[in-house]
Amino acid sequence: MITIKNESQIEKMRKAGALLHSVLEALRAEIEPGVTTLHLDQMAEKLIRDAGAIPSFKGYEGFPFSICASVDDQVVHGFADRRKLRKGQLLSIDCGVILDDWQSDSAFSVLVGGGTPMAQKLVDVTEECFWIGANMAREGNRLGDLSHAIQVHAEKHGYGVIRDLCGHGIGQEMHEDPNVPNYGNPGRGVKLQRGMTIAIEPMISMGTWKVYCEDNDWTIVTRDHSLCSHYEHTVLITDGEPEVLSYPGKKVAEEVRR
Repeated sequence: MITIKNESQIEKMRKAGALLHSVLEALRAEIEPGVTTLHLDQMAEKLIRDAGAIPSFKGYEGFPFSICASVDDQVVHGFADRRKLRKGQLLSIDCGVILDDWQSDSAFSVLVGGGTPMAQKLVDVTEECFWIGANMAREGNRLGDLSHAIQVHAEKHGYGVIRDLCGHGIGQEMHEDPNVPNYGNPGRGVKLQRGMTIAIEPMISMGTWKVYCEDNDWTIVTRDHSLCSHYEHTVLITDGEPEVLSYPGKKVAEEVRR
């Protein structure tokens, strides 16, 4: 069931989103060659709990960490560990918080210490896919409109759009209706309404869209082991420009025009 949030509930999601944004910015600043993803996980949990919030990933259906730390060909749900990150690796960090019973979910990808132009282009295009899709997340549009916009932009650059995973509604639960695919047909799917909150999260690979799950039953990897980038924010549907709840003050239209 799709839930429509009222203004007081939206304000709580804004606060959750602002906290999550601050946590992810702190993690981003910490990432460099030699750092371990386990250190980043522990750092995230401390920042979240010190703010009076709960790391929503930890313990979710048995997931053992506060962040998903996915490296290179890992798409999502990577396990944090003690291996030191190496220069040029593509690291995706996905994290969620629960603050005052309301959730926020966000992810970013970065090249550790910098990387090749080809890898940087993948990261950049994945972020562009998010903003182009988010710009279509407007009252009266259909979900297929934003899904199609993401697919077209990624495939224009020759990239694969991961199809076995998608974005989702979000509120008091991490995963709510509707599913938000990153591919599809315009004019199809659920009609977007003011007060809906969705997590839009393009997962874009340099090669195939096909994936498989590692033996830990969590981590998803590209089948051809090509690099994969991930970018996500929690977005509010309004009667005008969408509001990115997990990136306070960021204007969707400005990003699309860049």
